[in-house]
Order: sequence, then C-alpha cells, then structure tokens
Amino acid sequence: MKLRDFFAPLAAALILSGCASQAVRAPQAPVDQAQARLQDEQRAALTEWSLSGRIAVSNGKQGGSGRIDWQQSGDRYSVSLSAPVTRQSWRLSGDAAGGRLEGIEGGPREAADIEALLRETTGWNIPVRALADWVRGVGADPARFGEARVVHGDGNRPIRLAQAGWTIDYAQWQPEAAAAGPVLPARLTATQGEAKVRLIVDEWSTGATP
Repeated sequence: MKLRDFFAPLAAALILSGCASQAVRAPQAPVDQAQARLQDEQRAALTEWSLSGRIAVSNGKQGGSGRIDWQQSGDRYSVSLSAPVTRQSWRLSGDAAGGRLEGIEGGPREAADIEALLRETTGWNIPVRALADWVRGVGADPARFGEARVVHGDGNRPIRLAQAGWTIDYAQWQPEAAAAGPVLPARLTATQGEAKVRLIVDEWSTGATP
C-alpha cells in the first residue's frame, strides 16, 4: 500500500465534519499584551510533551485522515499515525538534522529534509519540524523559518500565526480546568496554498515523554 492511499477511507468523514478552516473571530475583549507574552513564553518553554488526537491532510485534490500520536523531546520527535479502517500505520522519527519514515512501500527511508521526503513519498505537504512549535501556539525557530506574526484574541491566546508561508488558525483551546500547565491548542489548521493540515488534539501530556 502506498502511503498516499493510507488515509483515503477516512478522508470525507473527518474533513467534512469540521476540518475545514474556520474563520478567525475578532477578539471579544482587548488583548492584554503582557499576559499574551507571558503565556507565549510558558508554552514555548514546554520542550517535553506528547499529544494524541486526529489529523486530516489535503492538497487541493486529495485528502485523508487518521489517528495521530506525537512525542516530542527537545528537537527529537516520534510521530505515529494509524487508519482504523485499513489498520495500516506508519511512524516518523528524527530531529532537526533529519528523520526516518517507516511503514511505507519499499521499506524505511531516511533523509535530512524530512518534509521533502514526505512530499516525495506521500504527496502530502506537512511541515513537521515547524509544526512541533505551531501545535503549541508559538512560532518556530526564526533563524530557520523566519519571523512569526501572531494575532492574539480571547484569553490572550493566539487565534492566528503566520510563518514560512504558512497560516495557522487556532479554532479552539483546552479548557483551563483540564490543563496541567499552560493552556494548549485543541483544534488548529495550518494552510499553505492548497496544502492543509488539520489537527484535533484529544489529549495533551507535558513533561518527559516515554
């Protein structure tokens, strides 16, 4: 099975049930810039974390979805993705220097540019290394990805972040009562042209990952 076929059976269900980008709402109250900066710094300081949830990807012509489990420790990441219907799975692991993709036709592959490897192998444009920061609601390394432009809204939290040609819209955040540390995003959509990556986070865990 080619990885581009991996998500196909679930594509319409997740994408059509709320994975399209939602319009960014205007702030309901003035943003406290000092509090916004403080919250940004607290989320940026989280270097050991994991999440589980659902992901949907599309490139304008094709789309698909599945379950995602992501563990991050500093620059090192391990991302597992599974499609319940097909019972297929793959794993992406690596760090800032490159990564390894397993579970694909032809056996594992490695590359310094993991995003290029994903495009070549799957047809999907997924900014893995920058997404590790964007998923927490903070900009990625400006030395590598350029400056991030952030718009804050309700709760002094980001509602939109733009960086490296991508726009990330934050549609929902964790309930404060459910957060063990800084409140983190629950729903976000990253878009660049026709490429779109949608994440729905069901559970966050902060601290050392297994």
